[in-house]
Amino acid sequence: MSKFTIAVHGGSGTILQECMTPESEAAYIKGLNDALNAGYSVLNNGGKAIEAVKASAIELENNILFNAGKGSVFTKTGTHEMDASIMDGRNLQAGAVASVSNVRNPVELAWRVMQKSEHVLLCGKGAEEFAKQNGIEFEPDEYFFSKFRYDQWQAIKDSDDTALDHNIIPEVLKVKKFGTVGAVACDMQGNLAAATSTGGMTNKQYGRIGDSPIIGIGTYANNNTCAISCTGHGEPFIKAVAAYDVSCLMEYKGLSLEEAINVVVMDKLAKIDGEGGMIGVDTKGNAALIFNSTGMYRGFRNSDGEGVTAIYK
Repeated sequence: MSKFTIAVHGGSGTILQECMTPESEAAYIKGLNDALNAGYSVLNNGGKAIEAVKASAIELENNILFNAGKGSVFTKTGTHEMDASIMDGRNLQAGAVASVSNVRNPVELAWRVMQKSEHVLLCGKGAEEFAKQNGIEFEPDEYFFSKFRYDQWQAIKDSDDTALDHNIIPEVLKVKKFGTVGAVACDMQGNLAAATSTGGMTNKQYGRIGDSPIIGIGTYANNNTCAISCTGHGEPFIKAVAAYDVSCLMEYKGLSLEEAINVVVMDKLAKIDGEGGMIGVDTKGNAALIFNSTGMYRGFRNSDGEGVTAIYK
């Protein structure tokens, strides 16, 4: 039996302790711990890595603090467009959805695409129709309403600007956060999996899609190397093929998980203004949570009793 590990993230960015209230900090830590508990419970009961990352991601999607699922930000037209992906390292099976609305848990829909269709990525109305045919739960617009997110959108809705989560209302919470959630896991059999979900950018236009639903960019899992979930400014992560690049550095150059993530996050992404970070696990249950921003909502737990939940550098 291998050491099993679950790791989660809830976004990265300019997250400063002096700008957080004790109540906000405690709420974020609780949200991360709830997600870790959900995934760890699956692994501890002999469940598969793919089941664990889905459970953790759903927990984060159900928490209004995080920009995914229930807590998703508003688009230019005042709607919510959500993206998600999931990948199984055992067989490279993957599923993803982009620009879906009113789906309670986009990562559940991504998992269903992987399980029940011949495709990898579905988007928009087609993805929603597939969801209805497969019994995926929908919610009314009110479910996704957050006064905080609404105020963010109101501040810039009459401009062509987009914003990354919290950075547009500093008087409310003086942080800049790239709003994404994700989970990676290694189960008792040494199998890997990853999942990522996001509500995207506030006031986004033109059906913009970031890195989160793109396999090899925001999410990747391969039992030969690692499982990765990214968080950051999506466009540079797409240009860098960020998640897959970590796997390549491990496979072709023999780097460790931590070494490979450091190369991608601290060097390659940094050179193209790719602010953010990623979490990863390898088949030995090692975890790495690395970011080049001032903070990243993150945590991990393994069967050796090791673990941490943290926000700041």
